[in-house]
Amino acid sequence: MKRHLWLPSFFLIGLLAPVITSADTGAERDALAKVIHDLNALEAAIKQAEANTNPDSRIRFRYDWLRQDLKQIKEGIEAHIDSPRAQPRSFPPLRGDYRR
Repeated sequence: MKRHLWLPSFFLIGLLAPVITSADTGAERDALAKVIHDLNALEAAIKQAEANTNPDSRIRFRYDWLRQDLKQIKEGIEAHIDSPRAQPRSFPPLRGDYRR
């Protein structure tokens, strides 16, 4: 009779897989939201560095390019966070009657 214990195990794994997957997705989204928060916090440091720029310097740092790149990174992360979650797949209905 122990031969059939694997069947309930597969059934439980099938039921828990979507929960585990959504938990991973939720954790990823939370971590990405923290990245966006950290990128937003960089703005104060960028302003301070820009304020300390030597106007007579021969080579200048392009703060506008930095801000554009950071904006593009944030938009990409936000697009991923805001994207719809995977929809459940539909399967054809089971026949159900196996008698001939």
